[in-house]
Amino acid sequence: MQEMGKHQTLILIQKMVKIPPLQALSLFNCSTQQGFQHTHHSISFLLQHLLDHQKLPHAQSLLLQILSSKISSPFFTVSSLLHHLTQNQNPSMTTALLYESIIDAHLKSQLLDKALIFFNEMVDKGLVYRPNIFNSLLGSLVRSNCFEKAWMVFNELKERVKFDVYSFGIMIKGCCENGNLDKSFQLLGLLQDIGLSPNVVIYTTLIDGCCKNGDIEKARSLFEKMGEMGLVANQYTFTVLINGLFKKGLKKDGFDLFEKMKINGLFPNLYTYNWYSKAGNWKGVADLAREMEGRGISPSKVTCTVLIDAYVRLQDMEKAFQIFSSMERFGLVPDVYVYGVLIHGLCMKGNMKESSKLFRSMAEMHVEPSDVIYNTMIHGYCKEDNSYRALRLLREMEAKGLVPNVASYSSIIGVLCKDGKWQESEVLLDKMIELQLKPSASILNMISKAKNFTELKI
Repeated sequence: MQEMGKHQTLILIQKMVKIPPLQALSLFNCSTQQGFQHTHHSISFLLQHLLDHQKLPHAQSLLLQILSSKISSPFFTVSSLLHHLTQNQNPSMTTALLYESIIDAHLKSQLLDKALIFFNEMVDKGLVYRPNIFNSLLGSLVRSNCFEKAWMVFNELKERVKFDVYSFGIMIKGCCENGNLDKSFQLLGLLQDIGLSPNVVIYTTLIDGCCKNGDIEKARSLFEKMGEMGLVANQYTFTVLINGLFKKGLKKDGFDLFEKMKINGLFPNLYTYNWYSKAGNWKGVADLAREMEGRGISPSKVTCTVLIDAYVRLQDMEKAFQIFSSMERFGLVPDVYVYGVLIHGLCMKGNMKESSKLFRSMAEMHVEPSDVIYNTMIHGYCKEDNSYRALRLLREMEAKGLVPNVASYSSIIGVLCKDGKWQESEVLLDKMIELQLKPSASILNMISKAKNFTELKI
């Protein structure tokens, strides 16, 4: 069998060597689909062919398929194949790209320790690598909550590896996220010591870290330092500092910075207004809106959305609809989320007449209701025991290819059982099971009771 495999591999390689790399890859894939059992040599040749022609993404994709066992063979294991690929490789650009592809595939497969082993091996062999592969490794460790390991790797390799500003940015972000602001400033000093200049992202990360740590004066100092260095603050830089100022109760300073932001041609995003809402302080959001209005600051679509959400949560539907009506005046078009928030508020108040009007008006505005809105409406009708309207919306959802959630099915089944319509309930139960939605024990019990009650009456 092994000799036959070698012979077939040789024939395949002879075919691949005569054609461009992507055609060779296509031939390789066709042979795999037809049951061809690859060897170390066929895969090694194809990877070399791809990398020699700078087809790095295709090489990485091939390795990912091998790591995930989508490509397997009795002639090799993943471990033996990787050993074959990396042994006795002379230092060259292609060899460096091979290691980068192997490391990248391991990172994407969440095999971080293996990726680190291959990176160390790459450094030990003196291969010249591109900074992005080291940064990908650091970033993966930080995102996977392995900051201590990332810190250890950074320190162990700082004498052997050339860092760039992005390497420092990743580690500074990791320090801030892990509450170690002192380490982040040590890194800022080291970055400058080796002749690199911090960028806007690094300063924004540090400003955010200082604000979260309650050191608003340090955050302000960094913001000023950025300007002195000729760095232009972006909307995220302004946002984190504005949020920090509001959090400290420095509302006047926050609004002054807000206005400076708009003068600079930057427009607030959701986070600029959202720190109150994150804390559940919806009254704070409403107060903020009044101050904005008093200062003549025109709201954006995001502002209106946040404010409508705040007033609905405060159960002030009149004010929510005032904001909704004002959107047209400012040339803003409500989206499906805005409609969803208002419909939810009306349904919770039991005002199904108005929620139905708003729901039907969406078609006039060419806004397609989401599954969330349909489920909200169904729940509202079920609360007032209106199984007819709830069922009609359920059918409408299905016709549009939307899937009702468990709560919608359960609510309608509950109302139907209450009306003694257990047969219709069973039809919906079968539909739930068909959609792999698990009915609760209480729903099954409800249908059984309704059925027994009807039979007793007969």
